[in-house]
Amino acid sequence: MAVHHRYATVRGQRLFYREAGSADAPSLVLLHGYPTSSFMFRHLIPALADRYRVIAPDHLGFGLSDAPGVDAFDYTFDALTELTAGLLAQLGVDRYALYVQDYGAPIGWRLALDNPDAATAIVTQNGNGYEAGFVEQFWTPVWAYAKDPNPQTEAALRPALGLEAIKWQYLHGVPDPSLVSPDAWYHDAALVQRPGNDLVQLKLFRDYITNLEVYPRLHAYLRARRVPLLAVWGRNDEIFGPAGATAFRDDVPDAEVHLVDGGHFLLESHLETVAGHVRAFLGKAPGR
Repeated sequence: MAVHHRYATVRGQRLFYREAGSADAPSLVLLHGYPTSSFMFRHLIPALADRYRVIAPDHLGFGLSDAPGVDAFDYTFDALTELTAGLLAQLGVDRYALYVQDYGAPIGWRLALDNPDAATAIVTQNGNGYEAGFVEQFWTPVWAYAKDPNPQTEAALRPALGLEAIKWQYLHGVPDPSLVSPDAWYHDAALVQRPGNDLVQLKLFRDYITNLEVYPRLHAYLRARRVPLLAVWGRNDEIFGPAGATAFRDDVPDAEVHLVDGGHFLLESHLETVAGHVRAFLGKAPGR
């Protein structure tokens, strides 16, 4: 299945996205996390594009999208959501299934809340929506920085921008690390470490705390809309723990939950398992 690599200008910003599948097929929007890009979906897209029009954008500041400095763009999850919505509007996509991971989750939640009729189904792969999902050891320094940005709290987070921390995100919790290609963390680190991008990422670290304010609205949306939901989750994730997956059943009692013996980036080590769950789930969802 051919994958197209394209650019679109949205609100003056050039966004890169990957697209595959028939334009007449149901749409599936893949939203990536930190510190990666649509590159994380490079193997999943062909596995789904026989049934779906798959669209995977790079968020501004990530991957091959523009990365203006913090003095030129106010990086917030609200702003990234507006750009994603603008891209989908340009592409004529107003109904779609969502696949969210890490940073993609708060962007996806905002898209759904802003347009409650848009999402036909939700797949969350280590994409958090509940406070139960936060692993305390990982998030404590993030909350400290968000509440009081100063040289000390910033210094505690700067190592997260480095190669070793990015490598850790890919390898922790993976029973067989040899399954994970080093291409992934070297690719991400090279783009995160572009001049000025450290300030972009620090700005989003500070803004992440705003996502907690979205959670009650998300939970009400899930209860009211009853959108079919699949949580396929690395049970060994030390960023968003498995309690974040099972918590979706609080508001979607019939949510499908699969805890896989992997870490944060399941697609690198368990592609066939995840793709199989996604295909089976979406095949049952409305709008197929």
